[in-house]
Amino acid sequence: MKPQHTGRGRAAKDVLVVLFDEVQSLDVTGPVEVFAGATHAAEAPGYRVRTASLDGAPVRTSSGLTLVPDGALADGPAPHTLLVPGGHGTRSSNPRLTDAVRDIASRTRRLVSVCTGALLLAEAGLLDGRRATTHWMFCEKLARDHPEVRVDADRIYVRDGHVATSAGVTAGIDLALALVEEDLGRDIALTVARHLVVFLRRPGNQAQFSAQLAAQTAQRAPLREVQQWITEQPASDLSVEALAERARLSPRHFARAFQAETGTTPGRYVERVRLEHARRLLEDTADGVEQVARACGYGTPEAMRRAFLKHLGAGPSDYRRRFRTAAG
Repeated sequence: MKPQHTGRGRAAKDVLVVLFDEVQSLDVTGPVEVFAGATHAAEAPGYRVRTASLDGAPVRTSSGLTLVPDGALADGPAPHTLLVPGGHGTRSSNPRLTDAVRDIASRTRRLVSVCTGALLLAEAGLLDGRRATTHWMFCEKLARDHPEVRVDADRIYVRDGHVATSAGVTAGIDLALALVEEDLGRDIALTVARHLVVFLRRPGNQAQFSAQLAAQTAQRAPLREVQQWITEQPASDLSVEALAERARLSPRHFARAFQAETGTTPGRYVERVRLEHARRLLEDTADGVEQVARACGYGTPEAMRRAFLKHLGAGPSDYRRRFRTAAG
């Protein structure tokens, strides 16, 4: 690990990542890569990441990889941020691990979970009375087993005070980028996102089922509101003229500003949103192709079919059939 900066009178933030058998490896490595990348990119102190298991012994991930921790959970000072990943190992009770997490959490400034790590936090009583999320497949279990937790099943991450929980696997990267932006600024977070070839950043209130859109979140509020409007109203008139009027800008100024701040044109952004909405309806409902096409603003089934062939290499009917076959 490279030496930590000591300039500007600030110390690096200690991040402790909990390891255990059957942990999901991406829940660990995704956020760790974000924090490490931010440390390399920042002129000011970044993060000092440490991994630890109960007794300091290596752990085997759910995919069969072996991770060697830096030490035991009981060793070292209290971290600034405690990160609890998910995986099969969170789905059965481990009193020793639960007690260790509860103890460290009482001495940390920020508590973070990825995926089903929220189940471990809930088991430790650390989510009582708080809003939280987890992988969509386990939201019902979290709500059923821990009724004192206010489960928000539709968000990719949730912040409630000093506690932050995220949805499944890659959502941990989104949450880590949000934390970096909060700690070190948008430019550092964007640098890390570009390095990892991910988008900065899916907002926390984006639905878990949504794919990442090929655009960044605009900086100016009127443009962010237009982005939200597009997502919520895909069947509406989403022409440049209509969107510019909503943003209170001329069409020419709006188109230029939108592309400058999001990295894509309004037309491409609308196309991606409509495609994403159509995919979700085909995956999650029994609506016919014509009905889905109308609901997503395509106008005709043929227009939607062309969009699917262009971006997915399959028509709507084939896409639905493939998805349902894969889902088993």
